[in-house]
Amino acid sequence: MTGRQLKTGTYAALALAAGLALRLWFVAHQARISGDTLLYGNIARNWIQHGVYSFTPPPGVPVPTLIRLPGYPLFLVACFRIFGVEHYTEVMYVQCMIDLGTCVLIAALAGRLFGRRAALAALWLSVLCPFTAMYAAAPLTEVLTLFCIALGFYGLERWRSAGLGLNRWLWVTAAAMAYAVLLRPEQGMLAATMIPAMLWMVWRVPEAQRFQWRTALPVVVAALCVVLPLAPWTVRNWRTFHVIQPLAPRYATDPGEFVSLGFQRWYRTWAIDFASTEEVYWNYDNAPVEIGDLPSRAFDSSDQYAQTEAILRAYNKTENATPSLDARFEALAEQRIHDDPLRYYVALPIARLLNMLFRPRAEMLEVPLEWWRIREHPRTTFLAAGLAALNLVYLVLGGMGLWRWRRSGWGPHAALAGAMIGFAVLRCALLLTLDNSEPRYTLEFFPLLIVWGSSVFRSGD
Repeated sequence: MTGRQLKTGTYAALALAAGLALRLWFVAHQARISGDTLLYGNIARNWIQHGVYSFTPPPGVPVPTLIRLPGYPLFLVACFRIFGVEHYTEVMYVQCMIDLGTCVLIAALAGRLFGRRAALAALWLSVLCPFTAMYAAAPLTEVLTLFCIALGFYGLERWRSAGLGLNRWLWVTAAAMAYAVLLRPEQGMLAATMIPAMLWMVWRVPEAQRFQWRTALPVVVAALCVVLPLAPWTVRNWRTFHVIQPLAPRYATDPGEFVSLGFQRWYRTWAIDFASTEEVYWNYDNAPVEIGDLPSRAFDSSDQYAQTEAILRAYNKTENATPSLDARFEALAEQRIHDDPLRYYVALPIARLLNMLFRPRAEMLEVPLEWWRIREHPRTTFLAAGLAALNLVYLVLGGMGLWRWRRSGWGPHAALAGAMIGFAVLRCALLLTLDNSEPRYTLEFFPLLIVWGSSVFRSGD
């Protein structure tokens, strides 16, 4: 081992040690075991104890469900069988190691694209990124999703360099795409960008100038690997619920459950920030919603204020969503959309996307929703402002790195670059359609931002 290799290995070991310490700190001090975590855990427990993919609402009878895909419950089943049912601390320790594996994959991809110096920069940027590290302390899909994204793009680059055949890197790439879809339905966008990139790669091989199915066979195999794991899930949903549901429903409801589409539409006529998501969107149909929780942009006139207050007053009597209430929300939404369609269809979706991209990302920390009110909580305001600044650094660094990579030429990595950019663009397009603004929906950009940003530190090796 040369002195340079020893030095690089030392820096890498220090980075991983620092990354592990950061994640363990989050587990010890900021662990979140609530909400979706308990739902996933409930499904995993019933799967183990009763052999039924179900959750257990009061009074305690397991009820089959399809509101969550089986990817994360499968992970929890494996952890629960090893560590014990509902031993979430051990699950978080496993997630710490998986997240460090994601950091190694990001660094390895950066190294193959931009050299050893860029790889070390990418490793430090990823292990010390608090926005991804904090999710190791939350038993949710985010850690595994980021791992699949990093593994998918790294596997794609290795598959290209290994000759584009039926090699082990094809199976690694296909497995990453397939499991990503089993974790979250929108992760089909990973395959939607990588499969075309793989086709482009085989098309550009000189001996395949005349496109032949033989050369495209590995891509077809990869596509089938993505689709086939969904077949048992689709069959199960048909047999249990008599519906064709290969993924998970948009509004996370089982067949026959009432969906408050009128409320959702009204909410989209004014919602922008995460505070509204937590105080209004998540509370509806299970907790009070006060008129004071709504921002001034939710009303265009005193008459609309009175209408909204009357609807919320009626809702708060029972705290249950009903078709009659939903019809009133729908009528109010129609009125507001008619008055300003540009706001509804353009301005607000863009504002929600920008909020998800640029807010402080303190949703997993003990930071007030209205973090900007410095007189009420000065310490957390400064913390949130610092996190917002750090988030901006990652975004700017990623943009600079991508620009530099483009200026220097994609070279043999053009298809990979196209897949990465396409994934980011598709995800932005999806986020423009969402009702609720949640910063965790943009975590998937960070593996790409870090790889791109490492280009700024590239060397000639």
